[in-house]
Amino acid sequence: MAQDRGALRLAAVSRQATTLGLRPGQTLADARARIPDLLAIDQDPAADAALLGRMAEACDRWTPLVDLDPPDGLVLDVTGCDHLVGGEAALRVQSLRRFRQAGYAACATIAGTPDAARALARFGRAGSVPPGGEAEAVRSLPVAALGLPKRTRAALALAGLKRLGDLAGLPSQVLAARFGEELGTRLRRVQGLEDRRITPLRPRPACWADEVFADPLTHRPALAAALQRLAGQVAQQLESTGEGGRAFEASFFRSDGAVRRIGIRTGRPQRDPEAILRLLRERLDALADPLDPGFGFDRVRLAVTLAEPLAPLQPRLDGEADHEDAVSDLVDRLVARLGAARVLRFVAADTHDPLRSSRLVPTGETAPSAPWPVPEPSEPPARPLHLFDPPQPVEALAEVPDGPPLRFRWQGVLHTVVHAEGPERIAPEWWREPAAPTRDYYRVEDAQGGRFWLFRAGLYERESGRPRWYLHGLFA
Repeated sequence: MAQDRGALRLAAVSRQATTLGLRPGQTLADARARIPDLLAIDQDPAADAALLGRMAEACDRWTPLVDLDPPDGLVLDVTGCDHLVGGEAALRVQSLRRFRQAGYAACATIAGTPDAARALARFGRAGSVPPGGEAEAVRSLPVAALGLPKRTRAALALAGLKRLGDLAGLPSQVLAARFGEELGTRLRRVQGLEDRRITPLRPRPACWADEVFADPLTHRPALAAALQRLAGQVAQQLESTGEGGRAFEASFFRSDGAVRRIGIRTGRPQRDPEAILRLLRERLDALADPLDPGFGFDRVRLAVTLAEPLAPLQPRLDGEADHEDAVSDLVDRLVARLGAARVLRFVAADTHDPLRSSRLVPTGETAPSAPWPVPEPSEPPARPLHLFDPPQPVEALAEVPDGPPLRFRWQGVLHTVVHAEGPERIAPEWWREPAAPTRDYYRVEDAQGGRFWLFRAGLYERESGRPRWYLHGLFA
């Protein structure tokens, strides 16, 4: 029940309540007057939406293209998928059986367009419509099957147009002039004359492979063997299109309708079955919530959710393939085990400020990056690899206040400078730190051969009467 127009009304009724004369929209007081011991519970739209989402997940076993039709409907695009279960009729029977066994009242229709199938299913015309037969199949449906606003339906009723067959014989220009273009569009779609592609909840994978089991799998070795076979099939599909997968998803369908998914990503296009299987095993081993087979998995699917062109590998003289270096494989394994958010890489930023010259992003994430600075040939690097954050204060002595340091003390050790290069003056980014002092950087070498990156904060007699010195990094 739900609050509507100042009264408690029935939002939905069970099949048994319908046989007793109750209907949606009826006031609760009227319903209790008829059936005093009526059980009525508050409507929970959030719970209903969550349940519909779980039902959509369960439908993924038949097709990856599933869309919601709130508040209580699902639309499936089964084009090219029905042969996996023995045809459209078998697919319809199997899906209805599963939902009814779970305790749900369900009705399903297969038609050439989603609007025709939706209209027929919602108004009790179950079954399969032969190709091109949508217009004839929907003629007896009420105009409410078009899903038009209540005001438009009332206007059609006043004009004596109560069935879709009444509208089918009228010129489209007349209908558009009297009731608007939307009526004509919806009528064409319900008649199967115009197709409206659904927007699936999950993007259509580049390719996928399924395996169905008569006896549900409950043991890990059997699942691993199934994944190995599917990885080989997916690799063949990718090779036929000249592509490699960058993202893979394994779906495990339990016999009770629950679905569990795991995903992996690779740093480069991949179609080696052994490499794919190795990453999937790493991901399975790293799950905080291990796969619970329950009564067993009756279907396993491996899908490629992201694919990119991949040229054939050039064989080496010894006959073996020349693969990428081991670093990429190591990164992929770390991502599979630890998660993409925990494996990071550096990207360069377009700034002269050394504190912001680089940032960390997840290794699989595409992020804009400025070109990394390239040192001049035979010249030492301008920036050290090891930076202190924050820079460490030091005591320094210079011959003149704005000159290079002669000696400095860091962590209680006195260093005598024998070589110094600089200064490299770096002003702060005024839009970030308007009051930050200018820094003069020096590359220095002490008597023991250690090389340091020092800076003086503040210009002498312009920004500071006594500038301070800091150690910002160490050269290798």
